[in-house]
Amino acid sequence: MAFLTEYLGIPIGLQGLERRSRGIRERKVTKMTTKKDLFLITGATGNTGAHTVRLLRERGLRVRAFVHARDDRTDRLAEQGAEVVEGDLLNFHSISAATAGVTAAYFNYPIRPGLIEATANFAQAASEAGVHAVVNMSQISARREATSNAARQHWIAERLLDRTALVTAHLRPTFFMEWLNGFFVRRGSEGIYRLPLANVRHAPIAAADQARVIAAILQNPDPHDREIYPLFGADELDWHGIATKVQDTLDIPVRYEPIEISTFAAGLTAAGGSPHFVQHLSNVAQDYRDGVFSGMNNLVEVIGGTKPVTVEEHVDTTRAKFDTDGPFGITDARLAAA
Repeated sequence: MAFLTEYLGIPIGLQGLERRSRGIRERKVTKMTTKKDLFLITGATGNTGAHTVRLLRERGLRVRAFVHARDDRTDRLAEQGAEVVEGDLLNFHSISAATAGVTAAYFNYPIRPGLIEATANFAQAASEAGVHAVVNMSQISARREATSNAARQHWIAERLLDRTALVTAHLRPTFFMEWLNGFFVRRGSEGIYRLPLANVRHAPIAAADQARVIAAILQNPDPHDREIYPLFGADELDWHGIATKVQDTLDIPVRYEPIEISTFAAGLTAAGGSPHFVQHLSNVAQDYRDGVFSGMNNLVEVIGGTKPVTVEEHVDTTRAKFDTDGPFGITDARLAAA
């Protein structure tokens, strides 16, 4: 039975869609977790990966952190007691070595070319190594007809993993809470959000909340097999409402200035965004306008065990980041370049 139907009596998950490819063998139900289990976290220095490593290590569990390169962030992972291994998901032999002895894995790939190859490499390596389960980070816009190349590739990656014998759960979050930092423009004593998202609403979800869901599923994956979970934060807001909450928390004027998608794309390019990244965000901006990112549910609390972080809480804990422009904020200079 699907986790949500079985435990809540309501079909909030997408278990009726794009699932039930049960793999090539009957699975033995495995109750986790023991101290002998080993959890592989790919993208371990990223937002969701780093939080997941922290949560698992706080619970005394063995963690292998798979990273692309060593830096200060990997030092922090090692200090937490994680085994840090360097590799590349596009290199089959490195991911094959990383999956040896692993019980369950979190698979996460950044917005860059290569997702399908990385997924195939991981699926083969994990299958050979006898990995029991995978939690796959997808996105809410993942679907067959997606115009974003990255979103469509996420949908294909989901289907590929569903065709393995791995116990598989797919996460489809709406836009991350971290957008509030990344797209912030600090101009003197005021803040501005310039985004092409009209007046449509979404419930921004923090990476830490997603990590709680990831860690919970990794420790007991079988009830979540072949589930597709849309993930949402605490409050569904449009960007005028988000700007107001940021303003009230920072105690400075903050406003939202809607812009056109073409202007946004040009601004992202001026900020150094790759063609793949710009193509993705331009197309999901239209998805956002069409309501694809909207909605609410209680999955963070039901699976992760805590209520999701609010906009005010996030802004308060990341207050220092609002002193400067976010890396992809559409500043006056980038707006002029557009």
